[in-house]
Amino acid sequence: MDHLNKNISTAKQRHGCVTAWLILMIIVNALTSLSYLLAGNTVSQNLGGDISNLMMIVLALIGIANVIFAVLLFQWNKIGFWGFLGTSLIALFVNINIGIGIGQSLLGLLGIVILYAVLQIKKDHVPAWNHLG
Repeated sequence: MDHLNKNISTAKQRHGCVTAWLILMIIVNALTSLSYLLAGNTVSQNLGGDISNLMMIVLALIGIANVIFAVLLFQWNKIGFWGFLGTSLIALFVNINIGIGIGQSLLGLLGIVILYAVLQIKKDHVPAWNHLG
């Protein structure tokens, strides 16, 4: 019985805020991808430029990849974080390519900083980051 209690206390756990953030990331990225695919012309107009269909597809694929990376983080896979870093860098170059200013484009990297900070929130004195494998 003592062995069972030890396994329960050492099981991977994440703080509720980490879970909420990952769920929010899944929802927002899924909706953003759908908007790029289904309402690309409206999105292009709102961004103040003539963005090609190819760029809309690239941005939609980035959002879909981010959904996958958030699920990987749910499954305790650190590759999910590195995937977000990669898609953020790709999005930075896409945003600059479509005419969004460098300052605003760099703000997109703030999401990685926030994600890393959220993964540092501790549950039972252990940050979620330490559980990622």
